[in-house]
Amino acid sequence: MHICKAMMAAVSVAGALSASAARADGTVEVLHWWTSGGEAKAVGELKKAFEAEGGEWIDSPIAGGGGDAAMTALRARVVAGNPPTAVQLKGPGIQEWAEQGALNDVQSVADEGNWDSVLPPALAEIMKYQGKYVAAPVNIHRVDWMWANPEALKKAGVEEMPTTWDEFNAAADKLQAAGIVPLAHGGQPWQDATLFEDVVLGIGGADFFRKALVELDPEALTSDMMVKSFDQLRKLRGYVDPNFSGRDWNLATAMVMRGEAGFQIMGDWAKGEFLAAGKVPEQDFLCWPTPGKGFVLNSDSFTLFKVEGEDRIEGQKVLARLIMSPEFQKVFNLAKGSIPARTDVPLDDFDACAKRSHADLLAAIENDTLVPSMAHEMAVPRSVRGEFLDLVTAFFNSDMSSEDAVKQLAAAIKRAQEN
Repeated sequence: MHICKAMMAAVSVAGALSASAARADGTVEVLHWWTSGGEAKAVGELKKAFEAEGGEWIDSPIAGGGGDAAMTALRARVVAGNPPTAVQLKGPGIQEWAEQGALNDVQSVADEGNWDSVLPPALAEIMKYQGKYVAAPVNIHRVDWMWANPEALKKAGVEEMPTTWDEFNAAADKLQAAGIVPLAHGGQPWQDATLFEDVVLGIGGADFFRKALVELDPEALTSDMMVKSFDQLRKLRGYVDPNFSGRDWNLATAMVMRGEAGFQIMGDWAKGEFLAAGKVPEQDFLCWPTPGKGFVLNSDSFTLFKVEGEDRIEGQKVLARLIMSPEFQKVFNLAKGSIPARTDVPLDDFDACAKRSHADLLAAIENDTLVPSMAHEMAVPRSVRGEFLDLVTAFFNSDMSSEDAVKQLAAAIKRAQEN
């Protein structure tokens, strides 16, 4: 339903944008890895809006590897002196390319649009290099979500969504006793890491999360709090079914949809699966933050690479302005299942889960509990993230003790930083 709304709204948005601004002759080549389902439809909305301004959009999708294949292609293009105009990029990867002198800034567009006043400060900083915007965010995904089947919970005698990990464990025990898989999970490293970082937030809080998973503080990484986090991750391992290994995340979502499992812990892209199946939030499925106070941020953005030619530079400016327009932010995020990166976009047409996410985002900004996702490449370089994923998955699939996990993790992170 929401994707249909988005597609219908695209026409009016494109018309409003083209009527309110001078038509542009800009050209953009956009490299991305949104090649399936709602992702492809969402990026299609940006293409429509850009072309409605009179610009030429050259689409360069590269599927596979969660962006790994796209990054390989990007490196080759930059080395050859032929970078794309804009690239789907996120987190520290933006800063790494900026440090190499590979990016253009669109600060003039940001100043004109007052981006600083409408973006969460933590997200704005990720989009900047040396105080200037070099990327434009299209959305905010929340990582710390629980999805639940209300009928399964009722059958097991679980009356309320858990607000602490102890409450989650108690609910999971009831589901297990009722013959229902407590936690639908796919055994892939990024999914294991998603569980892990949500647990860290719930066990240690936002300040500890930042110290351990963003700042990589050795004391935090080797602390009793981190041991407790691994202890809870071990508990979660006991709540998944025997066939979890290698399962894609959307298949885990389907287990909750069918009532085979009670819970799934996954970012709000899982909501798209429920909505695509015609399920209604707070009726057919429940959305609830994972235990703890905070908000784990994941955000997609387009980074502007250093190109030459007036038409391409103009294209970058038009693209950046379109991405950050309230109209586009609404249309795109209705299609994607996320919420707008701008905090001032009305959410009248969004579902209950999105409205809750937005309210919690504003509260997290106010309380300084908004943290960038390590698992989803918002917090640390890819090499460091890889060490987290390797260790967490090794722990999840073995009888490694929490104490050993903490020691091995700290040593691996230290090696990654030294290399």
